[in-house]
Amino acid sequence: MMTNRIAQTLTLRFWLLLLVLLTVGCAGPTLRKDRIANTESYALPPASSGILWETADRIMRTHGDGHSGFRLLDSSYDGLMARLALIDSATTSLDIQTYLWYPDNVGRLILERAVEASKRGVFVRLIVDDLLTVGLDQTIYELEQQPNIEIRLFNPWESRGTLSRAGEMIAQMERLNTRMHDKLVIADGNAAVVGGRNLGDHYFGLSHDFNFHDLDVLGFGHVARQSNDMFDSFWNSEWVTTAANLDVEPDPEFIEREWRNLREKNRAAEELEAFGVEPADWTGVLARLEDELRIGTSDLIYDEASADDIAQNVATQMFGLLGMAQEELLITNAYIVPGQPAIDFVKRLTDRGVRVRILTNSLASHDVPAVNSHYKDWRDDFILAGAELYELRADPEIQSVVDVPPVSGKFVGLHTKAFVVDRQHAFIGSMNFDPRSFAINTEAGAFIHSPGLAEDLARVMERDMAPENAWQVLLDDKGKPYWVNSEETVYKQPARSGSQRVMDAIFRILPKEQL
Repeated sequence: MMTNRIAQTLTLRFWLLLLVLLTVGCAGPTLRKDRIANTESYALPPASSGILWETADRIMRTHGDGHSGFRLLDSSYDGLMARLALIDSATTSLDIQTYLWYPDNVGRLILERAVEASKRGVFVRLIVDDLLTVGLDQTIYELEQQPNIEIRLFNPWESRGTLSRAGEMIAQMERLNTRMHDKLVIADGNAAVVGGRNLGDHYFGLSHDFNFHDLDVLGFGHVARQSNDMFDSFWNSEWVTTAANLDVEPDPEFIEREWRNLREKNRAAEELEAFGVEPADWTGVLARLEDELRIGTSDLIYDEASADDIAQNVATQMFGLLGMAQEELLITNAYIVPGQPAIDFVKRLTDRGVRVRILTNSLASHDVPAVNSHYKDWRDDFILAGAELYELRADPEIQSVVDVPPVSGKFVGLHTKAFVVDRQHAFIGSMNFDPRSFAINTEAGAFIHSPGLAEDLARVMERDMAPENAWQVLLDDKGKPYWVNSEETVYKQPARSGSQRVMDAIFRILPKEQL
């Protein structure tokens, strides 16, 4: 989910309108008029050497071609280290697909390592949503001109300037709302990371403001092949354009200067000391990791960016998967704005004896309150439907899992999208339970059939729901909600400040479809 995306929704139309008024007659830069057509291409065959191949090959020879080895990436530290391990260990190909790629510590570090991979002969493909790329055209263009690097932009704006782009956004609000929310890292066609983390400090415990509690899964084997298929479907979609269509004047000195500055910033950043800024040999680490992998099969489900529209597959498939529950359903989802059908769905599960537990953000743990403004309309309904409802504390004990020293964020927010069915099946992905994810964005996730991984995820979710980390929301005998954690019981929804409560009230004027 876009950081602060709900706050942006309230202010978006106002600021865009203001910018348009300020820029009447100011066309600004655009994409090339003589547009270069995308060349249809596909992932390289899986590599047949290197530590990633050795791990994937042993798993598939031992357990079958359709199997993979999985490991949860619960901590922020593990989430970034896994990505660095895949990038540094790639021998032939590296594919990265992301919604947001920030020019901050994490964004710069991942970029440097990906470029270093290309310099040693790895073919690097990058797909980035074009929403927040304003001001980066020269950098993206010059990177795309480097050997072994190709970049494509999803749903690109014709207008490239800050002000002119605002006008195009206002004129095409439907396009503004249609974003590629998927996150993938694939190395050598043998290993992949699938989950919810964007490439930015907030998602890896390196923000001094706040950090997200998020989740990915690292997989070796068949899941990487599935991920390649998904990546290729976007790479060859009519929704993307090659970065070669950015209309900038080539400047070889620019990229050398930017590269020098990037490397200097990475080496000066105290926040990156825990990770190391130089490419590393991960052979020993990955060899030891193999013994910890959970074996299973997977289905990678994703929305398809077809020629005319987004084929919304994930929401339909997800409810089918949730409906498999016979005894227990554990759900962690950061942004929940359900409708009556979702409440009825939960009621049918609990009526047949399924224990349903749900963890989401509290008002206190939200980076912005707007989702909460609409979620709370349904909060009591979840409880009346028989679900146990929990909301993350802004100061949970799991902050030690979220922050990476020397960084300590001011609060923790939830960004995870995952569920466990009967301790047999696990889902980890990008899908929020809100109208945007259901019907507008492209989303993706791995549905994994592995009792071992499902049990691991269930333990993480139960830890997060514990009173040291979350409020349980209950109803009193008059039907009024109250909140209980390990330290206190309160009768007003927890918040970090009075201003947060004011914003919560203001955001209720927004239609939930725009969240």
